[in-house]
Amino acid sequence: MKKINLRELYPDVYTTDFFVDVTEEVMETIRAAERAEAAYERKMYRYKAQYSLDCENGIENAVLLKPQTPEMVLEEKQFQEQVYAAVMKLPEKQAKRIYARYYLGMTVNEIAEVEGVDPSRVRDSIRRGLKQLAKYF
Repeated sequence: MKKINLRELYPDVYTTDFFVDVTEEVMETIRAAERAEAAYERKMYRYKAQYSLDCENGIENAVLLKPQTPEMVLEEKQFQEQVYAAVMKLPEKQAKRIYARYYLGMTVNEIAEVEGVDPSRVRDSIRRGLKQLAKYF
């Protein structure tokens, strides 16, 4: 067990020293996050992201280069699971076609060729399925 000072990690929240015992695993996660943040800051400096012509603080480069936090990864995974579940609630043909198009990366013509139908039927089916998905989200 290691002792850490929460005031160093969260200066906005903790105004006085507050020590907590954490496991080695948690400590390594904190160190990894600090290393990732330092690497991000170095990258911002090296690529002169702070000298943007469009925005004074280089926000457009910062958005492109910022590593995802664990919370962002979790939220994205949960959203993908929700979308997948919604796709699977569609009628079978629409679900298969949307899955093939967006999850497997097949083109409309490839899907039509595999199914032995006209590409316009596949296109219309995918369009109707996407309209139904829009109701969920």
